Amino acid sequence: MDRRIQKSKLAIMDAFMRLMSEKDFESITINQIAEEANVNRGTVYLHFTDKYDLRDQCMEVQFNQLLRSCMPEEGMVFTSRTALLRTFEHLEQNASFYYVMLTSKGNTVFRDRMETVIQQSLSDHLDSIGLDKELNKDITMQFLISAGVGLLEWWITRSMPFPTSVMVEQFWQLLERLQLQSAQSDELPNRTDE
Repeated sequence: MDRRIQKSKLAIMDAFMRLMSEKDFESITINQIAEEANVNRGTVYLHFTDKYDLRDQCMEVQFNQLLRSCMPEEGMVFTSRTALLRTFEHLEQNASFYYVMLTSKGNTVFRDRMETVIQQSLSDHLDSIGLDKELNKDITMQFLISAGVGLLEWWITRSMPFPTSVMVEQFWQLLERLQLQSAQSDELPNRTDE
């Protein structure tokens, strides 16, 4: 890609993220994006069909970076400590992007995309480790996805109150305990109605 074209596309994406930190996604216009990026409307439309396409491309760039830098060999997010550490480090380095995407009102698309990325990694991993017969794969996956995304979201939106090493160690211990519990549990106790 021509350097000028790439430069204008990055300027538009940066301008969009600045506006997202100030306004609701729905209230942002192409004119505002163009003005903030110091380009004309036509340049915005040269790169993106609309603001939804712009948002989606911004997300895709970040997720591709996350996948390339954090999980090249080990697999995905929750399958190794190293991958988990790289994930938290990436989130920390790109905290402003993730904060904006996670806190913007009415923008659940980003959270949904995070859940999809984690679901893809977990599905393969749960198949490879052979899940305890007592545990339903769908329920286990939904639990881990909710826990993982919820923890990442909490950490970012609370201005990262703990260092990455602490987050990884704590999260890894919780995952190990879950695995230990599933291996040690015989069956649910009988419940008596009161």
